[in-house]
Amino acid sequence: MNRAFRFFLLVAVAATFFLGGCGQSKGVEGNGLKIFRYNEPSGIATLDPAFAKDLPHTWVCNQLFNGLVSLDDEMHIVPAIAKKWEVSADGLTYTFTLRSDVYFHEDVVFGSVPRKVAAKDFVFSFKRLLSPELASPGTWIFNQVARSEDGYAFDAPNDSTFSIELIAPFPPFLGMLSMPYAAVLPEEAVAYYGTGFRNHPVGTGPFQFTYWKEGVKLVLRKNKHYFEASEEEDCPKIDAVAISFLIDKQTAFMEFAKGELDFMSGIDARYKDEVLSRDGELKRKYTDRINLIRRPFLNTEYLGLLIREASGNSVADKKLRQAINYGIDRRKLIRYLRNGIGIAGHHGMIPPGLPGYNAESTYGYTYNPVLAKELLTESGKRNVPITLTTTADYVDICKFVQSQLGELGMQVNIEVSPAAMMREMRAKGKLEFFRASWVADYPDAENYLSLFYGRNKAPAGPNYTRFQRQAFDALYDKAMQTTDPAERLQYYTQLDSLVMDEAAVVVLFYDESLRFVNKRVAHFNGNPINLLDLRKVELGDS
Repeated sequence: MNRAFRFFLLVAVAATFFLGGCGQSKGVEGNGLKIFRYNEPSGIATLDPAFAKDLPHTWVCNQLFNGLVSLDDEMHIVPAIAKKWEVSADGLTYTFTLRSDVYFHEDVVFGSVPRKVAAKDFVFSFKRLLSPELASPGTWIFNQVARSEDGYAFDAPNDSTFSIELIAPFPPFLGMLSMPYAAVLPEEAVAYYGTGFRNHPVGTGPFQFTYWKEGVKLVLRKNKHYFEASEEEDCPKIDAVAISFLIDKQTAFMEFAKGELDFMSGIDARYKDEVLSRDGELKRKYTDRINLIRRPFLNTEYLGLLIREASGNSVADKKLRQAINYGIDRRKLIRYLRNGIGIAGHHGMIPPGLPGYNAESTYGYTYNPVLAKELLTESGKRNVPITLTTTADYVDICKFVQSQLGELGMQVNIEVSPAAMMREMRAKGKLEFFRASWVADYPDAENYLSLFYGRNKAPAGPNYTRFQRQAFDALYDKAMQTTDPAERLQYYTQLDSLVMDEAAVVVLFYDESLRFVNKRVAHFNGNPINLLDLRKVELGDS
């Protein structure tokens, strides 16, 4: 049977198995297949890793593709297609030695010959990501890469050696290469499918593309030639992944509660009280069929304060900003608005789960209304109205803040704006007080501290508070120059404390990821950036 016919037969079989509801998926399992099922209410627009800019797309691309390195559940950088690497003493050159047993998924474009990954494939993939014609949102991961005569400084002297040269030392760079943006692709498949690569991806991952009816069902089948498998241990251990696209989250929850889905991430406000106690525990009525996995999630929820002195900016005064920080009971917010999910933001911007977070740190703010009132009086701003801007999804949190600060005698007005308008106004420095959050893109605390670096002032970068202090910028530059991780963490602590001393933000809470998992699922773990890793998952009987 030739490969083209075999592929289209596989698609037809998958359609027969999966086009129906979840119950038909169970029928397939009755024929011996183990299928992991989850719902993606946000939908999926593309399977091209160059556009994996959010969790729904990252999750599916992580099943289909690999890069040079990856992250384990504790956010350590571990080998993937690169079995080892070296960083030059000056921190500028990264040299990777590749595995020799990694193959792209079987596809008609390769004919009957298995296609092994070579170093030149990374050169192609990275240059493709950077091409203006592609317009990928992921080009920023290579902002620190040097330019050579023929473009960027990516080099493949032989099939097993790949190197990258940077313009300046940047220690977080290796972690960035774990993102789907840096996945390896075969040039033949990209050329053959063209724009159709978005719905006919070819990668090296533990699962390979099988079938996609957009908005209805996406099916991935086990890659039987996955490089992490061995004679001693199969990898992955399940036969397929089936993704549905029910938009209504309550409907999806009902399907999950009935056992028709294996996994749900997060919880909707409409049914959180049905499932969780005030302390964030799973209610007894569900404990016989559902496991709850709670892990720190690298997401800091905060209120931004415009630092710069400007006409009409009510929060430019440091004592007023400190009064706001002391005037909010974060533990009360978490208990009553979030059913106990989250960790009170009593420290800096760096969240739990990242090296650099210190639960014993002496900087930061806890609820102290007496001190808040004293600082408010000293600021002379007690009767000055302040506008807090948010989107509709976070009005409840902002009303809580409004009430808390009202008890101090402050007048806080809430303005609700569409997300796009709020992003534009925030970038232009037109919001004095705004709700925001920051989810880590890569496993390094620099990701959070860069929000306060002078050169990153919006609109050029994500420094929306317009924070700029010479001491901070000098220390940040020093941290980026050091190759000693322990020394760099000391710099991170100092940087975080500088931001808190200036009260540039009000850290409300550090988020937690919630994973509701069917009892039949084993070896399914959580991690601080909420990656979906199905390589070790096993499925028992429903």
